[in-house]
Order: sequence, then C-alpha cells, then structure tokens
Amino acid sequence: MSLESRLHDALQPWHTASRWRVAYSGGLDSTVLLHLLVKLASLEQLPPLKAIHIHHGLQPVADTWPAHCRDICEGLGVELDIVHVDVPPGPSLENNARQARYQAFNEVLGPGELLMIAQHQDDQAETVLFRLLRGAGVRGLAGMPSVRALGQGWLIRPLLDVNRNELENYASEHGLRWIDDPSNQSVDHARNYLRHRVMPMLQQRWPKASSAMVRAASHLDEAQQLLAELAEIDLSEAKRSHQHEWLPVPSLSLASLRGLSTPRQRNALRHWFSVLTSLPDTDHWAGWDALRDAAEDASPIWRLAAGELHRGAGRIWWLSGSWLVAPAGSVVWVVPDQDLQLPCNGRVHLHGYGGEKGLQVRYRQGGESLKLPGRGRRDLKRLLNEAALPGFVRSRLPLLYLDDELVAVANLPQFDVLGLSLVWAPPTDARFELVGSFK
Repeated sequence: MSLESRLHDALQPWHTASRWRVAYSGGLDSTVLLHLLVKLASLEQLPPLKAIHIHHGLQPVADTWPAHCRDICEGLGVELDIVHVDVPPGPSLENNARQARYQAFNEVLGPGELLMIAQHQDDQAETVLFRLLRGAGVRGLAGMPSVRALGQGWLIRPLLDVNRNELENYASEHGLRWIDDPSNQSVDHARNYLRHRVMPMLQQRWPKASSAMVRAASHLDEAQQLLAELAEIDLSEAKRSHQHEWLPVPSLSLASLRGLSTPRQRNALRHWFSVLTSLPDTDHWAGWDALRDAAEDASPIWRLAAGELHRGAGRIWWLSGSWLVAPAGSVVWVVPDQDLQLPCNGRVHLHGYGGEKGLQVRYRQGGESLKLPGRGRRDLKRLLNEAALPGFVRSRLPLLYLDDELVAVANLPQFDVLGLSLVWAPPTDARFELVGSFK
C-alpha cells in the first residue's frame, strides 16, 4: 500500500477536526509528512492545514531554518507559524528542548485541533530500546502512543508504521528539500548513539529488528491498557467519599490501598499520579513504603517532582501549588458582609453576620482555645482531633476572631459560637497538568 493510502487511512477518524497542524522542523520526516498532506488535500476536502516550526536557537545554524521552512511552506501553499522558545540549561539539554517544544504545542493548539508529528517506525524502535536500557516498566516500554490528548486538542503520530527508508525513497522520488540537523550526527547524545551505532548492528544481524521492537511495544501497550483498567477498579474503591469532601485535594483511602498487594498498590498509584506528577523511579518508591507503614500517630510526607503526598484521617492526600505555600498572617475583615480573599489560601464567607466590628481571620499559632456553649473552654488542638481533620490542613485552617476571642473555625460549624459561621473555599490548584511526561 502506498504512503498516501496509509496516511489517508490513519487520518480518516480525524476529518472532523477543526484544524490540522503539522510539527514542521524542516527535516526529512516532517517534510515528507507535510508534502503528503498537501497531496491528500488536493484530492479531497480536509480540515484547514497549518504548519508550526519551533525555533530553539540552540546552535547558530538553526537561525537559518525558519527561512527554509517558510520557503517550503510558501511553495506548498501552507500557512506557517514560527514559535521561538527558551530552553533552560541543565544536565539534559535534549530533554529540556523537548519539554519546551511540547509546551509550545500545548499552548498553540486550539479546541478540537489536531497536531501531527512525523515520528516513524525507526523512532519508535529507538524509543523502546532507549527506555529498556533505562529500566522502564510496561508503561515506558509501550513506546510513544499513536494518539493522545494535548492541550485543547490531540496529538497523533500517523507514520509509526512507516520506516525511515520509505520516507527517504519518497523524498527522493519527489525531489524534496530538507534540513539536515548537524546535531543529529553527534553520538554524544544517547538517542543518536543508538541510531548510528547500535541499531545498524542489530539490523545487520536481525534485518527486521525495528519492526519487531515496534510489535513488542504494541503488545506492551495492550498490557498497559489492562493494567490501567485494573487500576481504575482499585481506585474506584479508594476514592470513595469521606467526611471532608469540602477539601478540593485529590485523596485516596489508605485502608483500601493497604488491602491490595504491593504490585497492585504501585499500579494504582502510578495511574493516579499520571495526571499529577512525573512518576517516581524504582528507588524512590521506598517513600511510599515509609508513608504507608509509618505509625498511626505519625505525619509522614512523600515528596515527588510536582508536589507532596501526605497522610492523615485515614487517607493519603496530594498537595501541590498553593497548598505548598504557607498562608499569610492575620487579615482584618473590613467588610464582613462580603467574601474575603485570603493570600494563597482561597476565600471565606461569613454566615450570621450581625454588624460585629473588629473581626479578623487568623491561623493557628498553638495554644488556641474555644469557649463552646455547654462544654466550657476547650483546646483547639483537641477539637481538631475530635473532628479528625487531616494534619496538613490545620496550619491553614481560617480561624475567625472577634477582637481577640476565637469565635468560629472554618467549615466546622459544630465549633461556632455567637451564631457566626465561617465558610471556607480552599485553594483549588491541587492538580498538576503534566508537562514533563510528554512523549
């Protein structure tokens, strides 16, 4: 089957997309993909086509590439966006550049738009081998997905069943011009070393090594889907409702997780973490064992790339964003009949306001007490224990004072006095949209 026919079949489900975009580096692979798409568009009605070139500026010669890309796109009648990105320095410049590139893609994609990347069968084989050498698990060895969500749209790799030789032959047959990135020849980069040194030796002994690796990745992808289904079953029980539903923090029942075997615990947590943070490596999983097995009265913390996992009130809680920033000190409530915005801590609303003056919102310092009708004065610490409030939230729980007397505790109306009730809407940025996991 011709390249045009295979690409046509791969894109058939996406004809209703609002726009097709091509990640166009100017290299061989993306040039062939762009040329193929223009040919298809001349034969049938397709969504509007637009190319996007990400300029990293990592080497002087790269400054000439936008002009080349613009020239090719003008010749094909395709609109081109050129996006400049800053790549932060670091031990893995290649990885930093990839993250910057995908972040730019994420930002530019509009609702329902499709981004096509020209990675092919040999790229997939190199990815699988590279991850195998790094000790990846089933998720990593499944390779690059052919389709996944990205920003407001979708990313697809329609050439994953096409090998590099086929692309070279097509480019030669149609007289295409492309950029040869000199950095692609440097075997100092791990991926290039595999491409130029390792894969040729494997293919000399096993000519179909690339296609075999891609087939193995497909099997592992199927296995990963089964693991994801198992994780959803296990998490459905662990996510059951609890007494502090007003906390907008992802959480799981510790008892439910403890009831699973250790491999199933890790499988469930990997699935849960996949939209929260980069997945921990093998050695770092000792943090989960320590958190799970700590004494009942302990407050263990497992620190991960994008946040922290805390334990309390029989659950584990994922904290990130504002939840990792200590709230500011006391705030005078000048207009108590209006919501009060709390720095780094959401907002509060007052029920039962009767014109009282001198109201303040404060946070725990230690030693606070509350005089409850019929119960006398009680230590706030004991009252919070009585309410089974998780430890991580106690230091940021808004407390309402009238002059210097504590009269209400946010979201715990059983501890309100004077008819005043403090309703707290905590920060909601407890989730992390994963950038570092782009494949």
